Amino acid sequence: MISRIRGVLIEKAPPNLVVEVGGISYDIEASMGTIYELPDVGQEVVLHTHLAIREDAHLLYGFSKAEERSVFRKLLKVNGIGAKIALAILSALSLSDLLRVIMDEDVLRLTKVPGVGRKTAERLILELRGKLSEDVAGSNGSVPASFSDDAVSALVSLGYSDRDARAAIKNVDSGLPLSEIIRQALKLM
Repeated sequence: MISRIRGVLIEKAPPNLVVEVGGISYDIEASMGTIYELPDVGQEVVLHTHLAIREDAHLLYGFSKAEERSVFRKLLKVNGIGAKIALAILSALSLSDLLRVIMDEDVLRLTKVPGVGRKTAERLILELRGKLSEDVAGSNGSVPASFSDDAVSALVSLGYSDRDARAAIKNVDSGLPLSEIIRQALKLM
């Protein structure tokens, strides 16, 4: 499996990239979010990759963050979602937006992604609920903003002050689901 590629960006024609590594050029498909984060052509890039082997082709998909690759792989596990639709979802929604859409069960917003109908959106929400939080939390160790705001709102509705709620949330492990974040924050208060 090709897990990561470091090389010189030779061509950028969304959604396709060409990266040269040691004299070999790789065709890589990427989401628009990844493409926007890339440097100019001729500069060195590092991409986390996913290799899909089919009967008729070996396809390489590239991501600027390991978290995005992880979410891509989870999207592929959803029945009816292929690589093209998974890339379209990651192009249309940031990781935090996708998490918010799943948590809010926002079928309408998902159906705005090309190739995603109502039934597919409902299936995505059903199968991914609770499975993306550890990927979206990121590597900085902080609770994602969407979780933070929801957790603070829940604690304030329980009678705690906004300041105390925010202080407690900062000390909670970021890889937990929202309900567990709230539970841990309550223990700290």
